[in-house]
Amino acid sequence: MTSGSLDTLFNPKSIAVIGASRRAEAVGHAVFKNLHRGGYKGALYPVNPKSPDVLGVKCFASISEIPGPVDLAVLIVPATAAVPTFEECLRKGVKSAVVISAGFREVGPDGAALEKQLADMAVRSGVSFVGPNCLGIINPDPAVLMNASFAQCTPMEGNIAFVSQSGALCTAVLEYAKGINVGFSKFISLGNKANVTELELLEYLGRDEKTDVILMYVEDVMRPQEMIRLCRKITGENAKRKPILAIKSGRTIQGAKAASSHTGSLAGSEEIYDAIFAQSGIMRVDTVGELFDCAVAFGSKKFPKSNRIAIVTNAGGPGIMATDAAVRFGLEIAPLEAGTVAELKKHLPASAAFGNPVDVIGDAQHGRYEAALKGVSKDPNVDSLLVILTPQAMTDTDEIARVIGETGSETDKPILACFMGMVEGEGLKVLSQKRIPHYVFPESAAKALSRMSQFMGWVQRPRTEVKTFPANHAPVRKMIETASRENRNLTDLETFEALRHYGFPVLPVELCAGPAEAGRAAEHMGYPVVLKINSPDVLHKFDVGGVRLNIGSRAEAEKAAEAILSSVRERVPSARVLGVTVQKMAKKGREVILGLKRDPHFGPLMMFGLGGTYVEVLKDVTFRLAPIRELGAQEMVRNIRAFKILEGVRGEAQADLEKIEECLMRLSQLAQECPEIEELDINPLVTYNKGEGCAVVDARILLSKPGVPSQKAEPAAV
Repeated sequence: MTSGSLDTLFNPKSIAVIGASRRAEAVGHAVFKNLHRGGYKGALYPVNPKSPDVLGVKCFASISEIPGPVDLAVLIVPATAAVPTFEECLRKGVKSAVVISAGFREVGPDGAALEKQLADMAVRSGVSFVGPNCLGIINPDPAVLMNASFAQCTPMEGNIAFVSQSGALCTAVLEYAKGINVGFSKFISLGNKANVTELELLEYLGRDEKTDVILMYVEDVMRPQEMIRLCRKITGENAKRKPILAIKSGRTIQGAKAASSHTGSLAGSEEIYDAIFAQSGIMRVDTVGELFDCAVAFGSKKFPKSNRIAIVTNAGGPGIMATDAAVRFGLEIAPLEAGTVAELKKHLPASAAFGNPVDVIGDAQHGRYEAALKGVSKDPNVDSLLVILTPQAMTDTDEIARVIGETGSETDKPILACFMGMVEGEGLKVLSQKRIPHYVFPESAAKALSRMSQFMGWVQRPRTEVKTFPANHAPVRKMIETASRENRNLTDLETFEALRHYGFPVLPVELCAGPAEAGRAAEHMGYPVVLKINSPDVLHKFDVGGVRLNIGSRAEAEKAAEAILSSVRERVPSARVLGVTVQKMAKKGREVILGLKRDPHFGPLMMFGLGGTYVEVLKDVTFRLAPIRELGAQEMVRNIRAFKILEGVRGEAQADLEKIEECLMRLSQLAQECPEIEELDINPLVTYNKGEGCAVVDARILLSKPGVPSQKAEPAAV
């Protein structure tokens, strides 16, 4: 489906409402009433065989009886009647449809079967439809004025599109937007997404001249890799870039099930969606309030060049609140140039504060605000402004609003206003007319400015590509096929060999049947060495006494091997023991973890964080869907909270970040080329100082079970 096929959804020249009703309490009545009394500009036909008319408009017994062509059909019929009704629409030549009716997939298998019939018919005919089980769609464009929904109110026109999988949330959002005077370019309730999904809508809205900002309420994503590709274009590559902001429900649901790897236990659905949004350029917010706070700011279409902000206020306390919030959200309080301060001192009283925040004092009239705003807006260190007003008895609020609006029209820097505590008044109307986003409290404004700065960071990011490395794929393929036939995972030795074939820095390792052989291997390898149990049934070796560190002699190696074998036989008597691996002990460094978990819907999910036994406790990790680009690897490393440990603190040298990033990209390549790998942990990967590389100390590879399909990644990530 192309976005062109959605034109008749939003700009139909004629609409048939099938199931239009005279009963005031019926959904069919509400939909027809919204279209009829809302001033829809095209031809409107109610269809109901039992009514002669609806709201004075002649009814037709069926859509086939309508004399003229019908672009859009709105179906409000029982689910059992939806399929034959849709068939009749197709015979009529309808180009698009909205199926508002409920009773489909959401109610069980019978409903799901009906929904599939609708979807199959739509694909065969090339007719797109929204729904079923939805509120409907709205296009407030004065040239169309189409409210094909059963919402209680019709929104005013604006430049913000809203797409939601929840019809109930749609009604609440419409009321909220009406209260804060926010309009929409398009308003869509997706319902069950049997045909038109968020992807088709995003493609359409990305090209829609009326839309500057896209808001989404997301419960699930149909085709994640396609979404990443599409949203990257919309938010960062198209000539007219458009911010996308999303609320994803279910943040507190425990998405991770019991898993055999650290990555598996940490990779819940929320982590996957965070990765998708990060790679798409979608900005995730937590509340409807924040969604609209940001949307209003983004809708002004002015974005800061950096995160440097200036604050102008008439009260010290709110100025401090705004400063704290700005710093907390990642903004920088810009240092004002000496020339700016000198200019401010010409116009403001001596009791004013001339730093940043600039405090024009509580009795300030519009003249002081004008002088402060003109001076600060011209400062080259400042890229955005937050203006705070606490209304006093002597405050000329309307004139101050006018001054803010005039300054906004004279500068390309975004200006956000906070008239504290004010929810209505002429001053706020003036700000709205001048396209100055305004807020009740400074924290909301600071957060919106922070989001604008983040968006520009995404737009201005360096463009990189997916990097591939020479790899000896054939022996890895053979090992995986052998293990799969034997219904087992790769052994430790096979895991190390697979990683070595893909260019990972693997330490020397040798499998030994018993203590004597382990002693000889240790002597040959050189001390110190590490001994570990080798068993496909023992995943967490330390827990069963399966590891001995810092072995410094042959006798010590033999004794350690005997102790390991004895401990494992006692604690895991059913385990298949293949022997003991002797491995060259890595010199001390900083430990990190690299992981991979293949999700049946999303594909391979990669993880990075500080390594060791506490990774599941600290949960200081980042995720991305494979394949990742060079920038994606860099962001994975730099976005953990403990990055400063790798960067070097208190005189420590920086870790070899480039080598870590290379290992992440090699892991991404491995995930693409070996789709049978279900989970993989490299923990720890010991990293040394810059230029000294790193070493794989321990690793495990778990394969997908026979009969369970594995997903191969599509090319398209960050």
